[in-house]
Amino acid sequence: MSHKFPYKWYLKDGYPAKGIEYHGSKVFGTFICGGGSSMGYKLAGFDHLGGVEIDPKVAEVYMLNHKPKHLYVEDIRLFNQRKDLPEELYHLDLLDGSPPCSSFSMAGNRDKDWGKEKQFREGQAHQRLDDLVFEYVKTIKKLQPKVALLENVKGLIQGNAKAYAKKINKEFTKAGYRVQLFLLNAASMGVPQKRERVFFIGLRNDIDLPKLVLDFDESLITFKQATNDIENLFDENVTDSALKYWKTTLPGKSFSSSSFFNWIRLNENDAFPTIASACEKLHHPSVCRPLNLEEIKRGGTYPCDFVFAEIKGKYLIGMSVPPVMTAQIVHQIWLQWLSKIEKQTK
Repeated sequence: MSHKFPYKWYLKDGYPAKGIEYHGSKVFGTFICGGGSSMGYKLAGFDHLGGVEIDPKVAEVYMLNHKPKHLYVEDIRLFNQRKDLPEELYHLDLLDGSPPCSSFSMAGNRDKDWGKEKQFREGQAHQRLDDLVFEYVKTIKKLQPKVALLENVKGLIQGNAKAYAKKINKEFTKAGYRVQLFLLNAASMGVPQKRERVFFIGLRNDIDLPKLVLDFDESLITFKQATNDIENLFDENVTDSALKYWKTTLPGKSFSSSSFFNWIRLNENDAFPTIASACEKLHHPSVCRPLNLEEIKRGGTYPCDFVFAEIKGKYLIGMSVPPVMTAQIVHQIWLQWLSKIEKQTK
């Protein structure tokens, strides 16, 4: 069922990916970050119009690499209050959203942070993060796209956060959508990374089509396969204590010291583990060093020629949905839903 989207690719080669037709379905994004999802849509033949991003520095990087038609550098709450949006945003084929997920991650404070304002990173405004999923649903209600997609961490359907997941389902229903919930692993989709993510995918009630089927079965791509053409370069210095624990850590395991919490020595015969914003903790399997940027690009399926400007590349990739993961999902949405709608309306 999957399409072979390449995990090694270049922006200079243009869109869509080889073997994919450009159909030009209109998509707009929220919480667009560096554009991981945006690139996935374009690889899959969509016309990505731009999006909403609160961080000015990240938005600059987005503008540099994507040159969007519409870009709103502001809080999603302010965007939802706008009365000056272009008409084409009210006729979208698909609306995409990946609200910040730290509030639902199984790591960190989790439940203790719910309802509190936080500053997600330097330069951003203080804001509540746990209610951003519902702000995004307000965007869906406002724009009424044919299809709405919400991506978040697996933790959203675990423990106390299940109540949030149920409420998201309910809000999608109130907005006029039949929603399906998927837990998907990027490693089964041609991404050399074990990254599990939850996707709420809603189809507007006035569109009569069968349920979406997502069943990806691509072979595992190992770290060795994905990076064998990358020069073994050091980005950062390694301390003697880190070297000591790296040597005694089996490939694929975490360092056995609380001083190196979540530091991992990768296994060259397995896929990358989840690449998060703190991916400097991921260490090479055969040399004691953090993974370099080129390796992180490959694991995150970011283009080799992406320009990060003033933003740390590893951080941005860790914050992004892998482009190939998005491409696989939305290619199926096009094949199973949007292409059928297009035929019905002709």
